Amino acid sequence: MHTQSWHSVSTTLDECIKCNICTSYCPVAAVTDKFPGPKYVGPQAQRFRASVQTHSPDHSVDYCSACRVCNEVCPTGVRIAEINARAKAQIVAERGIPLRNWFFGRNEILGRIGNLAPQIANLGFHNPFSRFMAEKIMGVARHAPIPHWATGGSFTTWFRRTQSARLKSDKKVVYFHGCSTNYYEPAVGQAAVMVLERNGFEVIVPPQNCCGLPMLNNGEFPAAKNLYQNNLTKLLPFADKGYPIVGTSTSCVLVLREEASEMLDLENDHTQRFKNAVWDMSEFLRDLHDRGELDTEFRDLQMVLPYHVSCQVRAHRMGRPSLDVMTLIPGLDVREGDAKCCGLAGTYGYKAEKYDIAMKVGQEAFRFVDAQAGASFVTADSEICRWQLQHGTQKKGRAPVEILAAAYGLFDLEKRQLKNP
Repeated sequence: MHTQSWHSVSTTLDECIKCNICTSYCPVAAVTDKFPGPKYVGPQAQRFRASVQTHSPDHSVDYCSACRVCNEVCPTGVRIAEINARAKAQIVAERGIPLRNWFFGRNEILGRIGNLAPQIANLGFHNPFSRFMAEKIMGVARHAPIPHWATGGSFTTWFRRTQSARLKSDKKVVYFHGCSTNYYEPAVGQAAVMVLERNGFEVIVPPQNCCGLPMLNNGEFPAAKNLYQNNLTKLLPFADKGYPIVGTSTSCVLVLREEASEMLDLENDHTQRFKNAVWDMSEFLRDLHDRGELDTEFRDLQMVLPYHVSCQVRAHRMGRPSLDVMTLIPGLDVREGDAKCCGLAGTYGYKAEKYDIAMKVGQEAFRFVDAQAGASFVTADSEICRWQLQHGTQKKGRAPVEILAAAYGLFDLEKRQLKNP
């Protein structure tokens, strides 16, 4: 029997007018014949996934990268990306999850294990032989931009170590760091703390866990449900106190604020109170500025900065808050690209059979970045996009909040570290 959310999505099928705009705009269908397009694997195939015929007629839905471009361009509002996500979950429920995808879903556990001895983990996981074997045995693309573990310790370790020096204030904000910041890019979290403190906020970092995005993308809904409920238990008390919950990973924020509760049938008063408290970091800062409360004493930052708009930012339907805030920095020439997708799409481009597709999809973004003469850095709100853009252009990826911290004179962009750690 299908869930309530499955049926809620199915009601949008009748709105499909078969115009094929979704297929015309789909960045994956444009570069491979293995994915026939959103209309075919979404609303068209969905009609054969009804309760009287529960088996998917076409497993090419696995080649959907979940970039949501189809949702953006659909003139009648068919929720194609959600249809495809549920179809993947149905396939996993019927056939089980491949071992590789199971590991991808446990990125928090992998991060924690590697953090015990990051130098050894990096050496063991990032040498050519191990990457070759990982591709042959597990199907993990050998050239994919899998991040390195931070060798200076996790973000939470740094935060605990500096706890006594952190700002105390009546204005409090909860920071959701996500797995990538905690284990691979602690500098992003450090920059976020400094920017929030600069604006008078005491930053609280309570216990939290993975948002569940890798599991949702790979159709592992029951396990993703457990992660979401754990975060709800840990963070809802802060939301009920009126504290904003701010995240620097826009993809994690999208999961916490919208995707998880809707797709996992967890819509209730508790999840609604939690969702109302969750903010994207740049969105939060832009709101401060709109209320005249953002410290705009930025230093001159003479640089050209390509800005890639992540799919998740568009899915938030919140405009371009990072662009709005970064344009306040004097001297900064931030240039917005219009590429549909970077191609990596969560764990999609890490899979051997999809790596070449991901790189072809990313070409539009790579060309935009390479065309910005004088640029040494590139920025995007999603860490996945930054990693892919670094991989495809050799520019140094930095999060928007790192740019802001540098403009406050608190952060060294080149060394990627605080000036006064």
